Amino acid sequence: MTPQQKADYESKFNTCKYNPVKLVEINKAVDKITANKARYEAVARPLNMPWYVIGVLHNMEVGLNFNGHLHNGDPLTARTVHVPAGQPVSGNPPFTWEYSATDAMKGKNFHKVTDWSLGEMLYRIEAYNGLGYFKKGLPSPYLWSYTDKYTKGKYASDGKYDPELVSKQCGVVALLKRLVENGTIGIGPETPKQQIIKAGKLVKYYTGTVTVEAKVLQELLNKNGSALTADGKAGQNTSDAWFKWSGEYLIGDPRRV
Repeated sequence: MTPQQKADYESKFNTCKYNPVKLVEINKAVDKITANKARYEAVARPLNMPWYVIGVLHNMEVGLNFNGHLHNGDPLTARTVHVPAGQPVSGNPPFTWEYSATDAMKGKNFHKVTDWSLGEMLYRIEAYNGLGYFKKGLPSPYLWSYTDKYTKGKYASDGKYDPELVSKQCGVVALLKRLVENGTIGIGPETPKQQIIKAGKLVKYYTGTVTVEAKVLQELLNKNGSALTADGKAGQNTSDAWFKWSGEYLIGDPRRV
């Protein structure tokens, strides 16, 4: 991939907008991905790759079902039948989801990747599905479906490109955009809102213990319009200030539902 192609991925990601009509569906998938973060991290951490890459691939390939191979969605009760067939080569079925997912990532050499910056990441995710669209200079629905960067055009099941076929599956970018917006992940330079939301998730409501995390949050809030005493005591005022950015009170705040 050339620097220009990398920049093109980044520009499209940063400027694209997802279809608001699909927001309920997007949020439903994002909530499930977030809820299973620990399982994705267990696979991603030894491979030195972002957990959310595995999360969005899991949605694309298996619909977030933990009974299917991350390679292509085939059942874990046997080796894969569809392309790539016969995976995992080692081990014996039934496979655990984690074992198969690790094999799928290694099969794409993701464990050897040292650059998971935005452009590189999107290219590798598209390549996971195949570079047919990339080679034609067309937007891949695997990435861009449910965003304004994709309208129609899709490879049919017979491997032939149909310019009128429309993908009915949420693409990776819409999921990643929502994960960024709700503060679950950071891709590229973080906005003040993303920084504040992320910092607040590490802070517990003050019950007598001063913490560095609380002071960091207070300082961030002060840089963005608040007037808190940055003493590491995240009490009601700090919780109120964080609520304005996140829509939630701090963990441990009696008002938090």
